Amino acid sequence: MYNGTKVLDIHAHVSAPGGNGMQALALMLAANTPNKGDPRGPGLERFGFTDDNWKARVKTHTDLLDDHNIDAQLVGPRPFTMLGWMQPHLMDAWARFTNHMIAKQCEMEPTRFAGAAMLPQQPKADDLGHCLAELEYCVEELGFKGVYLSPDPAGDRGSPGMDQHYWDPIYEECQKRDLVVIVHGTNCMDPRLKTIPHNYQIGFVWEQYLATQLLSHGDVFDRFPELKVVVCHCGGALDRFIKTDHHLGQRDLSKNLFFDTCALDLDYLEAAIKQRGPKQTLFGTETPGSGAAVRPETGKMGDDLVPVIGAFDFISEDDKMDIFHNNCAHVCPSLAEISA
Repeated sequence: MYNGTKVLDIHAHVSAPGGNGMQALALMLAANTPNKGDPRGPGLERFGFTDDNWKARVKTHTDLLDDHNIDAQLVGPRPFTMLGWMQPHLMDAWARFTNHMIAKQCEMEPTRFAGAAMLPQQPKADDLGHCLAELEYCVEELGFKGVYLSPDPAGDRGSPGMDQHYWDPIYEECQKRDLVVIVHGTNCMDPRLKTIPHNYQIGFVWEQYLATQLLSHGDVFDRFPELKVVVCHCGGALDRFIKTDHHLGQRDLSKNLFFDTCALDLDYLEAAIKQRGPKQTLFGTETPGSGAAVRPETGKMGDDLVPVIGAFDFISEDDKMDIFHNNCAHVCPSLAEISA
């Protein structure tokens, strides 16, 4: 909580046994055969999916939330494990497996977690209509409240831009069902990045910033005026132009396009909130994720952002309440409802 108000986190990823299913995924890739098992029940103990392991993984997650003063999270796939370059028959199976892991975590802690779906995105398809069945399953059978979309699932920069009609089937369905779209980069196959550790993070920066620009300049929100989109990591990168510059989309998208606070450098985070504006900023930390490094000045983990944002003196207390709770409750009402 922050000053008696529930803190809602729009950006989080599943915590499951077996390295978040990576053991099962490795066998599936090696055998080129879908794994039809369900990680929520018996039969996959060899991959670490036991009741005790589930309890331990989810408890580690909720313990961190308690330590970081976070009351509820929207939980989706681990983006760097989405592997959108897989063959379609494997992609379908891996998306379903991942969604079952997310559902299990939500079932175990229903007042802390709501689910966001992974979809079996195929960049070479005519459009995303092939993902509608999985989205319908996740909403109607698993009770999910949002969906993750990768701007470039294969990591080769060969996907249609997020302003193109290719995305319309999912945009239309999310608008109809009032589902929040979480835009998050995934893999990056650029060979130039091999020197950089965990170089998929560099792909996140480019793809999320490009998505922000395309959504700002394109007509997606004219076609889908009720659609709500959150771009992770403050939108990937910040704009270097003044607000009246023609390089920026000169449109009011305050009802449609939002950004989270999942940035760990404090100067960057401050600049992002100032540039995006508190009304379009949603609290997001990715806890537990890439923010485990300890800040030398505080001795606290980098993703412990409630006290950080709470101490910012350039935004008002009303702004802080919007960031911590109100904006997220507007964009994803179900997250506020489960924590009430």
